[in-house]
Amino acid sequence: MHNPLKQIDTKELELPETVFIRDIETKVFQSIVVQSLSQIEGVETLEGNLFDDLLGSGLDGVKGIHVDQDQKTHSVNVRLEINVAYGTIIPDKAEEIQNRILQDISNLTGLHVGTVHVIFKNLISNKAKTTVEEILEKRVKSSHSERYDEVF
Repeated sequence: MHNPLKQIDTKELELPETVFIRDIETKVFQSIVVQSLSQIEGVETLEGNLFDDLLGSGLDGVKGIHVDQDQKTHSVNVRLEINVAYGTIIPDKAEEIQNRILQDISNLTGLHVGTVHVIFKNLISNKAKTTVEEILEKRVKSSHSERYDEVF
């Protein structure tokens, strides 16, 4: 007896390998960089206080944080423009920033960080610096005064 199934190529019955694809949006990398910078004293993003960025308007295109991804090599290149506090030793601060960003991006995304290019754009005067407590206090006071105005 002739079996028609013997003529079928077994390769046609094998399932192809599963391909896993992972895409990470630029906003995610910007958020990681902002979080990394928030743990480093004496630096701010170009738009002002880091805590305003974290507590405020969101991360739609954070000014001064540019990320390029290379899909072929699974690597990331970061270009960062920041302000630094007066009196900070810039080479030491650059190294601290670069190491923090390298570790955070590598650990959180599993991608290789090709470059971390830090550009210091401006100095922050010591008088203009505000603490987290001052920022939060201002927000609480403004929300309380708005509620008071609504009552009367």
